[in-house]
Amino acid sequence: MRDLMGIMKQAQAMQQKMQDVQAELDTIEVEGSAGGGMVKIMMTAKGQLKSVAIDPSLLNPDEKEIVEDLVVAAANDARVKAERTMQERMAEVTKGLPLPPGLKLF
Repeated sequence: MRDLMGIMKQAQAMQQKMQDVQAELDTIEVEGSAGGGMVKIMMTAKGQLKSVAIDPSLLNPDEKEIVEDLVVAAANDARVKAERTMQERMAEVTKGLPLPPGLKLF
């Protein structure tokens, strides 16, 4: 029974830490880029798009499709970085808990 009480306390502490990390992820921003930095996207670690910056040299009407492709690439780059950041933060919370391998809490 003693172990069960200890696990329950750890679970409660983990739940609070997870809530704290979730709130923190709203404030952490990551930058994705494409085209050698000519297109940059900022988003939160939770994936909310914050801004898009496009180098003025790309604003040629004949290169519209290239710019669109670079925006997509930069958004995907930012999303990957956001997911990695979220996984790293959540791994810190669950470190040391006796969780089964492969259990995903986020």
